[in-house]
Amino acid sequence: MPEMMPELMRFDDGQRVNSPGDWARRRLELRQAALRWVYGDLPATPRNLSAVLLHEARAHVSPGARLHTYRVVADGQSAFILRLLLPDGGPGPFATLLYGDACWDYASDAVKAAVLARGYALAEFDRVEIMSDPAPPSGPAATAAPVSTCPALQAYTGAAIAAWAWGFHRGVDALLQMPQIDASRIAIVGHSRGGKAALLAGATDERIALTSANSAGAGGAGSFKRLGPGAETLGDIAQAFAHWFSPALQHFKGREEALAFDQHFLKALIAPRYLLTTEALHDSWSNPSGSWHTHQAARQVYRWLGAEDRLAISFRAGGHAHLPADWQTLLAHMDACFRGLALPAPTELTAPTF
Repeated sequence: MPEMMPELMRFDDGQRVNSPGDWARRRLELRQAALRWVYGDLPATPRNLSAVLLHEARAHVSPGARLHTYRVVADGQSAFILRLLLPDGGPGPFATLLYGDACWDYASDAVKAAVLARGYALAEFDRVEIMSDPAPPSGPAATAAPVSTCPALQAYTGAAIAAWAWGFHRGVDALLQMPQIDASRIAIVGHSRGGKAALLAGATDERIALTSANSAGAGGAGSFKRLGPGAETLGDIAQAFAHWFSPALQHFKGREEALAFDQHFLKALIAPRYLLTTEALHDSWSNPSGSWHTHQAARQVYRWLGAEDRLAISFRAGGHAHLPADWQTLLAHMDACFRGLALPAPTELTAPTF
């Protein structure tokens, strides 16, 4: 395990994790550490949730595909709009990919067509319908002030990434009410800050079979403690995007060594379920080498649980974007996770030495 990174297989009191029962207790410690030091508490799970069908139509991106638009309602209050694309393949149930970054744009027609061509459904929502994402402050006295834009979360005063992760959870709630969806085959994905939310969502909801994050960087897949040249630091992100995180993270600006947490803890919380992180080698700000270190550290738990083949990382050339190559890598992993097909040769074996 890399130096400076907190140890996964030892309890906070120093005792070793030696059995599956031990791991269940250690996993609870890891979850508490993630929420306490980095993300803050998740919004409460609603007592009641429904998905109200608003519209149904043909989808032009693929012959026979159908587009259903729903309003997700939590405890009688509107939460967000969920768009569900279903392939031409009978009533299902279908494996489904849930994507939360519609604030930047919905998935492109090419991506939609590629998902549907494999016989998968694609569900999309806009995470800023749940919690706004203001630009970084522009002056010393300015503050970024996020707003809960979701009536169901009007009383929530926590951080944005936790709210967005809650959105993924409620998306899963909604999908599980639909007979067209296979409850055992749900994957989620996000890019950059959306990838941070996807990782937290996957770490805190065991109904998610495959979690994927693309170029998630600091507070996502990248290490706070192992930084490549030009990487975003804890201080950088805590200053510019304080509303994403727990206020407790502010105490560690410039003193990362004192933080008893790093992102391999978050990855380990997903074990033994499937986890894929996709990285761009020239995206130095997102710290691809730090993501490699957290991947290697989390592998200890996956190996111990007999699930090492369910942890994957893929590198490509290029910069900070969610490219067709990233989507194709994810779809290949969905094929392996949901259909038992062989994965392509792992790019981690040919990744540069970090």
